[in-house]
Amino acid sequence: MFEHGGDSDSTARIPRSRLYDYMDPARTDQRDTLRPEAFEGLHTRDAVPDAPDAVERRRRAFAVLLGGFRRAAVLVPVDEDEAPLTADFGGVRWIYAFSHERALARFAVARGEGEREWAYQRWLGARLLDAGVVAVGVPCGVALDVGSEGEGALFPPVRGIVPDGAAVGVGAQMGDLA
Repeated sequence: MFEHGGDSDSTARIPRSRLYDYMDPARTDQRDTLRPEAFEGLHTRDAVPDAPDAVERRRRAFAVLLGGFRRAAVLVPVDEDEAPLTADFGGVRWIYAFSHERALARFAVARGEGEREWAYQRWLGARLLDAGVVAVGVPCGVALDVGSEGEGALFPPVRGIVPDGAAVGVGAQMGDLA
């Protein structure tokens, strides 16, 4: 007898999550139509070639990334009560968001939860930063594409990223992140 009933017949299998259909571990290009062009190539030095120095180049690249995130529809995994999936780290609650299904699939597999089906909602990045973060009621930011090596981004709760009423730290602003 097996975990889900049946016998040793080769047709008895453990059900597989549909997230695996989105993930192709052999491919390095794991992007699809939900990932806006603004997200492409922002992790390279050439993302903002006209910047005079490295710090200014990083500030401009982050501003471009933030603008692209605000305009993009992102996937926000939700729990059984349809509340966004979050994690607490460094005194901040982080809402998980993903630019496409493959990034969510990599996250699920990395957590060892690739077998289950993941419910998610599509949110506009601006709505997530302007309303979702505020609704949490504690210092909160957004973690984009967690588990996607070298492609993720954090949008912390500072002025210039979230509404001033939800920002933490006196004088903290987007430019302080570079």
